Amino acid sequence: MTTSISNFSHIGRRLFLGAALAALAASSSAAESPIKIGSVISATGPASFLGDPEQKTLELYVEKINAAGGVLGRKLELVIYDDASDANKANAFARRLILQDQVDALVGASTTGSTMAMIPQIESAKIPFISLAAASVIVEPVKKWVFKMPHSDRMAAQKVLEDMKKRGFKSFALLSDTGGFGKSGRTETLKTAAAMGMTVADDQQYGEKDTDVTPQLTKIKTSGAQAILVFGTGQAPAIIARNYQQLAMKQPLYTTHGQASLEFVRIAGAAAEGIRMPSPALLIASDLPDSDKQKAVSIAYAKAYQDRFKMDVSTFGGYAHDGLMMMVDAIKRAGTTDKEKVRAALEATNGFVGVSGIYKMSPTDHMGLDVSAFRMVEVKGGVFKEVR
Repeated sequence: MTTSISNFSHIGRRLFLGAALAALAASSSAAESPIKIGSVISATGPASFLGDPEQKTLELYVEKINAAGGVLGRKLELVIYDDASDANKANAFARRLILQDQVDALVGASTTGSTMAMIPQIESAKIPFISLAAASVIVEPVKKWVFKMPHSDRMAAQKVLEDMKKRGFKSFALLSDTGGFGKSGRTETLKTAAAMGMTVADDQQYGEKDTDVTPQLTKIKTSGAQAILVFGTGQAPAIIARNYQQLAMKQPLYTTHGQASLEFVRIAGAAAEGIRMPSPALLIASDLPDSDKQKAVSIAYAKAYQDRFKMDVSTFGGYAHDGLMMMVDAIKRAGTTDKEKVRAALEATNGFVGVSGIYKMSPTDHMGLDVSAFRMVEVKGGVFKEVR
């Protein structure tokens, strides 16, 4: 009997030891497995203007982070898909990232349309998500698992209309695209104009893939508008700038932060000269005073990007930089990849210095920026200069 009990005790100890070793192995395996960051961007199609620098930035900084030891002792693995500027593809890729790739967090998409297509699945799966698109509707109303990096369309409208008023303009024409960003921007601009006592002399729209917007501009030319605001993303606003020049229009032309890139200047050519737009500090980083908290991080990002890719940095890549680095910061503060804990850490972000602004998230604000994060810039001599 004693022998039998002893034998059972021996077997029990072996079973316990085996279970403990298995648990340890599982824990070790989890610790050694990479942290998966999923992303859907528009590297091709009309929004490649946004997605190409975003993809380059994400790949560059995942490499840099891993070279420095990773996060929580684990490497990052970037799982990235190109939606070709198609919201339906973004929706399908979101499903793949969640169900097949089993990512820990998401950074992207490039456009408002793609972002909105992805959100229902992300909210259902309860995965922390930072969008690189701008429309207010992404985070208004607040969605528990959704955050975004770019300044809102409402902030852009406010910054532009404030500048118009400083120049003595009381009326303007609005020309917005029919995509998600343009639609939301149009809504916010009309509301902002009414609140600021500005008259919308003409309200025109264009398609994101349009190659000629002369008919709309011809109407605007005789509308009595004192200035023009183009609200859209992609390459179409550069085409509008060229059409504007061809028509010899005199009303000052504004765009939004959707064009805050030297790529816009390159495509528009001489027609970009004199155009004003709100922009993050990144485009004028070298001109900032040393006391500006964003100067060091902006210059470091610009140098890293330009050294690697031999091309100009853009604010769109800057949003990807900030989104990835904020997600990494949240994972570090959470001390885990537990999705709820990472989400809570994102929501508690306070004083995060990015190239796009200094972020302060809260349960009621999943963007974390105000209009002071914008600088008004103007194209002069083919480069951006701050309007002072």
